[in-house]
Amino acid sequence: MAEVITNAVNQGTATASTVNPPTVTLRAPSSLFHHELVTKDFALLQFHAASALQLQFGIQRHELAATSDDRLIASPYNEPLNLLDLKRLETPYQLFAKALTIFKPIRDDYAVAPYIESFNWQAVVDFLRDLSIAEGHQWKRTQFYVVSFRSQLKPDIDYQRLHDLDYHSHQEAMASGGLLKYWFGAKDEKHQNLATCIWRNREDARAGGTGPWHKQARAAASVMYEHIVFKTMELVIDDDASSWEITDWKN
Repeated sequence: MAEVITNAVNQGTATASTVNPPTVTLRAPSSLFHHELVTKDFALLQFHAASALQLQFGIQRHELAATSDDRLIASPYNEPLNLLDLKRLETPYQLFAKALTIFKPIRDDYAVAPYIESFNWQAVVDFLRDLSIAEGHQWKRTQFYVVSFRSQLKPDIDYQRLHDLDYHSHQEAMASGGLLKYWFGAKDEKHQNLATCIWRNREDARAGGTGPWHKQARAAASVMYEHIVFKTMELVIDDDASSWEITDWKN
């Protein structure tokens, strides 16, 4: 892992060959490399968990202190206003946000496949357990609010407009606080896609969707999409991150 991070820092970016989630046993708390030292490539951030390259461990915390940051890449957008400010979060949410840097799809048909089977949830929870131990934090049972968006785009839409709406809406959500991860895929041959948000709680999700860009995005939905299906879920991670479950939101 040290070699991977060093390569990313020296090159100022991450390449496909260097994007690997941490696999070593963690023995020290983690901190962050500055986000500018990590790639802005959408594909690497979406499908190869490139944001994991931002995590640094052990001796690197001292050797590379000047590169440190408190803002985490928590979406495919590696831009200042799209980053997650960890200082605003309590320890459990900081740890889970860091664990979610390795979040990625594990099957190509995620646009239509069962949600739970589409991502590497077990790896994320295993990593959360390692991070908690390294930080000396005893993980207690915690609930999170999860939203999925399944969509089918209309043909010949304005993709720049779609990008702008998504990009600025995400900035609004990050400014409100509590959005721990935003991920979206690439449309398939039928223009179908999947996006998902993992929030600290439902109240954060409500607050994050009230800005003017979200209002514009809702207004444009009928022009951009054949249909969008929203689903809300609850993710529960048990004591010591020993198990997890995602179920439909019942409240």
